[in-house]
Amino acid sequence: MTAPRVLAVAPGSPASQAGILPEDELLAVNGESVRDVIRYQVQADEALVELDVRRGGLERSVVIEKQAGEPLGLELATAVFDQVRTCDNHCPFCFIYQLPKGMRRSLYLKDDDYRLSFLYGNFTTLTRFTEADLERVVTERLGPLYVSIHATDPAVRAQLLRNRRGATSLRWLAALLDADVEVHGQVVVCPGVNDGPVLDDTLLGILDRYPALATTAVVPVGVGAHSSEASLRPTTAAEAATVLDQVATWQDRFADALGRRLVYAADEYYLLAGRPFPDSGAYDGFAQHENGVGLARTFLAEIERALTGDDRTGHGPRSGFFAWVDGAPPTGYRAERATQPSVARDGSAPVGIVTGEYGAQVLEPLVATLSRHAGVPVRLVPVANRFFGGNIAVTGLLTGADVSDALARQPAADRYLLPDVVLSQDRFLDGQTLDDLPRPVEVVATDGASLVAALA
Repeated sequence: MTAPRVLAVAPGSPASQAGILPEDELLAVNGESVRDVIRYQVQADEALVELDVRRGGLERSVVIEKQAGEPLGLELATAVFDQVRTCDNHCPFCFIYQLPKGMRRSLYLKDDDYRLSFLYGNFTTLTRFTEADLERVVTERLGPLYVSIHATDPAVRAQLLRNRRGATSLRWLAALLDADVEVHGQVVVCPGVNDGPVLDDTLLGILDRYPALATTAVVPVGVGAHSSEASLRPTTAAEAATVLDQVATWQDRFADALGRRLVYAADEYYLLAGRPFPDSGAYDGFAQHENGVGLARTFLAEIERALTGDDRTGHGPRSGFFAWVDGAPPTGYRAERATQPSVARDGSAPVGIVTGEYGAQVLEPLVATLSRHAGVPVRLVPVANRFFGGNIAVTGLLTGADVSDALARQPAADRYLLPDVVLSQDRFLDGQTLDDLPRPVEVVATDGASLVAALA
């Protein structure tokens, strides 16, 4: 197990007053060699904390007295101190397999670690889950967790995961639910594999065997240009409409049986099918907002409220598929998106809103309203995702190369707003930074209120 490294120390914090410095290695907390930031936090919340640290090859103990629950003030360089539990499934739709070569190494890490599910909302298949894991989750109440279901038929699930343990690993889902752990599920629907009657069977299986699931998201498969799976193809508009009809039918059945809808379709299905998004109340709290379920409706509602002077944000931006991989972020274990200051604003210049192709579909009806609010022409700068290709059109997976290509064709004197969801620690997925862009941009938090405020 690697000793976690101290990345930063908050000024004036108990750790700072005790002399802890960046680059110190944390060997133990209260005599325990902690495995991850979850266990670290439990120990660090005590009123009396003893840290065994190593600095320059020398080890020493530091005792810190503080209020119980008061933060120590340490930012650690990683969230998992032992080895991340990698995934041994071989799902044909796995996005990791669709990455082009040459990206930063951390993006190719394929995890199936329940701890990252708890910390970051990553989905786990439970194929590497154990009795010891179950005991820890239940004892420490590590929830919510997020589980990839895909199919409840054992043979179909094993086929989708290309792992025979996929046929039996949902027994852990039942055990978690029996222990009252909050769990959210997802079904990635692959046309011709687990759609149609198989999807109906899966939702019936959830009602029959896993009715205690908090929510279930039904999500279309993403197929990039680098996929080598001949049988994998994008969802058509007609297939998207069929899935929406199935979800609506099952929402009624779940509501009749359980008193709640339980299953929700991802925003992409509505965009593909050309259908309007449901009202906010249909999402029952937007529990899978970061999985793209209700993200558009939340964003639109935030814009509408902000235009009336209400600047409350909803559930925050979707963090992106790869937001977690480069280490433990300073707040809430989320990677900080952008720390660079925005460029100086010219309030009289036309404004271009940089967004993905799906984002452009969502925002297009509001462009005229936003222009009136800004007092200058506002337009969209849709960015086609040529880096990943295929049907990848969400804003969160845009790269610096594609954003650069789109901006290079835009007027140099205009203002450009870039949503922070495309950045993680100031970098795009392809490793480029804001300095690599051909036009200055203003980084804006990915919520409707922040967008309206940036246009004021």
